[in-house]
Amino acid sequence: MLLDHLAVSGETLEQAQSYVEEALGISMRPGGEHAVFHTHNKLMGLADGLYLEAIAINPNAPNPDRPRWFDLDRFSGNPRLSNWICRSNALDDDMALLPDGVGEAVSLQRGDLRWQMVVPASGVLPFDNQCPALIKWQTATHPAEILPPSGCRLRRLVVAHPQAKELETAVKKALVDARVVFEVGSQDLMAEFDTPHGIRRL
Repeated sequence: MLLDHLAVSGETLEQAQSYVEEALGISMRPGGEHAVFHTHNKLMGLADGLYLEAIAINPNAPNPDRPRWFDLDRFSGNPRLSNWICRSNALDDDMALLPDGVGEAVSLQRGDLRWQMVVPASGVLPFDNQCPALIKWQTATHPAEILPPSGCRLRRLVVAHPQAKELETAVKKALVDARVVFEVGSQDLMAEFDTPHGIRRL
């Protein structure tokens, strides 16, 4: 299991995009629309094979027949870093290592990209959405490979939660990444980046 990408949610895609661009000083690139969950996104390539996603409900799409991923149906307030997503080559094995309720695999596609995403039936990931979501790419090309370099590199991702120790124990059965730090505290995600403008945070 490897860190794959980070998601910034907003009440609208424009708000999520503006938050990222103002915080990091880098323009995001066009993304697209997602069937099944009826969301849309903008993207930014990061160093080390990662990328950043701004995501929101697509107001021009129909309502899905199930809760949206990333708990977007209940999202409100200012845009913020809401989720972290890990790449898996063995979904069943990694799902068994993560906390109960991480979800079931859903087959998805956008343009030439195809993948499976593990999504809870409720749309809410364990530990109040602080647990990582799992993704398995089914195309040879990863999105980070087709995004132009932004000059941004993830320094660390801080996952804060009152039960951070329990979450850390579960996640570290499958993920070893020194950039991911767990802290006991109020529910929150914080990502710190090296950028062309110095160290910036989301």
